[in-house]
Amino acid sequence: MKKIIYLFAFTLLSFLNFDIKAQTYDKSKLDLETCINIALENNLTLQRSQVNLGISEANLVGNQGQRIPTLNTGLSSGYRWGRSINPVTNLFENNRIGNINWFGGTSLTLFAGRQITNSIEQSKLDIQSNIYTVAATQNTITLNTINFFINVVFAKEQLKIAQNQLATTKEQLVVTSKLVDAGSLPLANKLDIQAQNATNELEVINAENNLRIAKLNLAQSMQIPFDNDFDVVTPELSPEDYGLSQKEVDEIFAIALEFMPEIKSAEVAVESAEYGVKIARGGYLPTLSFSGNAFSNYIDQYFMGERPDFRTQMSNNFSYTGNFQMNIPILSNMRNRSNYQRAKLQKRLSEIQEVETRNQLRQDIETAYTNAYAAQQSYQASLIRVASLEEAFRIAKQRFDAGAINFADYQLAQNNFFNSQADLVTSKYTYIFRVKVLDFYLGNPLKL
Repeated sequence: MKKIIYLFAFTLLSFLNFDIKAQTYDKSKLDLETCINIALENNLTLQRSQVNLGISEANLVGNQGQRIPTLNTGLSSGYRWGRSINPVTNLFENNRIGNINWFGGTSLTLFAGRQITNSIEQSKLDIQSNIYTVAATQNTITLNTINFFINVVFAKEQLKIAQNQLATTKEQLVVTSKLVDAGSLPLANKLDIQAQNATNELEVINAENNLRIAKLNLAQSMQIPFDNDFDVVTPELSPEDYGLSQKEVDEIFAIALEFMPEIKSAEVAVESAEYGVKIARGGYLPTLSFSGNAFSNYIDQYFMGERPDFRTQMSNNFSYTGNFQMNIPILSNMRNRSNYQRAKLQKRLSEIQEVETRNQLRQDIETAYTNAYAAQQSYQASLIRVASLEEAFRIAKQRFDAGAINFADYQLAQNNFFNSQADLVTSKYTYIFRVKVLDFYLGNPLKL
């Protein structure tokens, strides 16, 4: 229960805080929290879920209103020509008769096979289901935004690596060019480094394009226009701050079942469908209702030489009725039977959906657990690999500068080192994101 409260508190605060941030954010310095808030505010799927919640609340009001009597009143006025009954004398006449009529009525359903009560209870459950649906949609948007945000940060790191590699090559090109000009090295060495420099420049261009695409994906997920000023604030992310949970899949699944909104929504949907069956079953039962009506009128005709004034006529002509009515269904063109069958089948569909939702959750957790564990192993291996290849590149550079190895060997050591740095960045952000996904199923806050 506490985790559910925390979850709703998180999502509610996201909405409450947005109104301030949405008007003050700097598109060139977006942090993760701002990105999430903007995405939540602009997402049309979330807005659709909120509208559906509003509709379910309106349905509850309508169903609760079935317990309240109806009351209506009205007036009519007109003329009659030709042979008709004079309401005053109750005789046929061939006169023009002007009249003013007042009427009022009320009705109240006293018993309807508990259909009204069950409809109210079903509407309450539908509201709960839609609340959980809104929360589930918010979670999905938040996770996607974190993923897109991390992709931008990752692309920035990849661009830095490519730029560093290009800078290293340019430095080596300057040194080699001087040695070639002095006659200490053959021209082929310079040409090889020039080719490597061109390759590194292309890698920088590709990294810049990848960064632009990552930014575009994030901006589009936030539903805001994209331009060259769009950028994010790179947080200080250390994998050491993101420990992999020691809980097994079964433990994580048991915890997630207690608070994941899609599970709660599926469970409530089954309860709602059960009330649908009760509503349909109530169609076989009699209904009892009460109705009352009141009527009075005024006509512009004389009676015994006089025409009573408006108030007198309305008072003298006042009448009212009260009726109880019971309807007993005997044959309904198979309507009640088909409604009952559909309601039972709808309940069965809801039960199947609940099982599917549980199965999907378990599969998602199994995948998240496996991915997080693999990412941890990959990151640790990448750390060792970078350290080894960095030392190998340092030695190769010294030997190349001393003329002990050729450029091909130096280039191999350089490429191996910078590729290992790129792989380390990949494994680093993959590990962080997958740990956060696993934390999400444990009910931990969705933030970096």
